[in-house]
Amino acid sequence: MASNIVRLWTEEEKVGGSGSPYGTFQSCDPTMTYYPAENGRDRGTIIVCPGGGYEMKAGHEGEPIAHWLNQMQINAYVLDYRIYPDLHPAPLMDVRRAIALARQSAESLGTLSDHIGVLGFSAGGHLAASAATMWDQKLNRPDAAVLCYPVISFEKYAHIGSRAKLLGDSANQAMISDLSLENRVDRQTPPTFIWHTADDEVVPVENTIVFAQALASKKVPFSCHIFSSGPHGLGLAEDNKDVHNWLDLCRNFLELQGF
Repeated sequence: MASNIVRLWTEEEKVGGSGSPYGTFQSCDPTMTYYPAENGRDRGTIIVCPGGGYEMKAGHEGEPIAHWLNQMQINAYVLDYRIYPDLHPAPLMDVRRAIALARQSAESLGTLSDHIGVLGFSAGGHLAASAATMWDQKLNRPDAAVLCYPVISFEKYAHIGSRAKLLGDSANQAMISDLSLENRVDRQTPPTFIWHTADDEVVPVENTIVFAQALASKKVPFSCHIFSSGPHGLGLAEDNKDVHNWLDLCRNFLELQGF
């Protein structure tokens, strides 16, 4: 069961419109909903970022994922981050703030402050990968990332809809390259689990491949799984026997990372 809803920003921080250092707040009042595991004390916490092309947030990639993590005695937050018409860097600022707040709250909740991860689907995978590659202080650096059929590149293999909703129609090449996250991986990128289906017709599997190649080139620990067939947006993939195996594979990965 969800325990409580945490607002990410104060009313004072939300004032200022386009001139605010925190960006605009047109789409929502960003929050994260906490789902504590029954035996989650002294265990890690993962922030879940549902997908939706930066224009909506898919329900089946939110609360059901938190419940699955809870079954593994991992605590979870589901992030309600800003989407279009709020543009970059608003979603990135939301996930950074969520990681920082989760870390700061860990001691009082009895959970591990050094095991705060991110997990995202599709455009939410782009947001989770952004958190993993664009953190700006140790407080908001995730300790692990799980990326599920993620949007990664805004260049050759771009999901044009996500790019337009995040960057706007007037995005220049520098912005597009900057938010193509295969270009952002470095030795400080956290251990990453990433999966995709080979015949995904919405977000090309090459997004996962180029990110895995970037992780390998920087010697970042990672686990990559490409399943032969399945539509985009599978979530837990309960109706696809092959892809459903991602849950056990991810469980093993998270156990290895101490979650």
